[in-house]
Amino acid sequence: MSNKKKILLFTDWYEPGYKAGGPVRSCTNFATVMQDSFSIFILTSDRDLGDSTPYPAIEPDAWMKRGPDLQVWYAGPGKLTAGQIGRLVREIAPDYVYLNSMYSWNFTILPLLVKWSGRLPGEWVLAPRGMLHQGAMHFKPAKKKLFLGLLKTTGVTRRLTFQATDEQEQKDIQRYFPAGRVVVLPNFTQTGPVEWRPIPKSVGTLCCVFISRLAAKKNLLFLLDVLRDWPADTSLLLTLRGDLEDQDYWQQCQAAIATLPASVRVSYEGAVPHVEVTQVLQQHHIFVLPTLGENFGHAIFEAMMAGKPVLISNKTPWLQLEPKKAGHDLPLDRSAFRQALQFYAAMDQSVYDEWSRSAYNYARTMQEAGDLKEDYKTLLFS
Repeated sequence: MSNKKKILLFTDWYEPGYKAGGPVRSCTNFATVMQDSFSIFILTSDRDLGDSTPYPAIEPDAWMKRGPDLQVWYAGPGKLTAGQIGRLVREIAPDYVYLNSMYSWNFTILPLLVKWSGRLPGEWVLAPRGMLHQGAMHFKPAKKKLFLGLLKTTGVTRRLTFQATDEQEQKDIQRYFPAGRVVVLPNFTQTGPVEWRPIPKSVGTLCCVFISRLAAKKNLLFLLDVLRDWPADTSLLLTLRGDLEDQDYWQQCQAAIATLPASVRVSYEGAVPHVEVTQVLQQHHIFVLPTLGENFGHAIFEAMMAGKPVLISNKTPWLQLEPKKAGHDLPLDRSAFRQALQFYAAMDQSVYDEWSRSAYNYARTMQEAGDLKEDYKTLLFS
């Protein structure tokens, strides 16, 4: 029997899921690092984002051992009731309960309602994961503000610690919960080294990859609009990898793709399992994501870790990249994005290799900086 303190993590998706992108990586990296110091219990769904069938080779609605001190409960549809949550929390008797979302009914709202209605053990931590960012609040704002108002009315947030991943998210949290305790800690990055690998690059060609959910927040339509006037003498390939979360939005994207010039080729190749992400990245010259907002952006970090300069909006924590030759973080201005794409397309092999190595070295530096696990233990789980 382990004498470690216990952390119970609620999250909509966990490995082997991958279609939800960053939230899965946040939880996986967290569990990988922290199970050395804590007993980790994860309560999640039994299927991936948008899937109608459960993961293969799992035992639903039971604890499964997934690491040296890591157990996962894959809940089937309709099985995670308020009563079940109460029983599981009391059975585990966690020292800490960690909520990995803001608006999830099963894995945030319902646990908070159970906590509010009765005494449950543990210190509770809520990580909004960028869902209070202005860009995220733009979508379904009425429902979100109603829920946030109810949270404040119940007073349950006075018994929570909020985790922000940067100063901007701290401000976002304090805008809605001014009396809340907020701790600023970045997400854990991917674990394990990645080898830098060169790829051929000639002047007048550019292979870009967009890895993210195909939803309005990720702003693919903006990128397609940038490419409408792409010059005829420069060849650009844009590979799209991500789950089709919003079919209406994807139809708009397809209509935009149909209008692009012959010098631009767009290929949609579906969602990519996380074990294949680095390989996909290494087949392209740059990573592009004109997102409306990210609280971290695991795909951005993983792109640089794979030696890919990134072309992103300035609405993420990854800023001032150009002086480091790791990429460009730009306002959502079409002319600025087009100029940056042309800058990369004009690179020859030696210049591209310089930027590719710089992106890789920057990511390695960020990965090795500080002892983030000790910060988590001191500020959140002490």
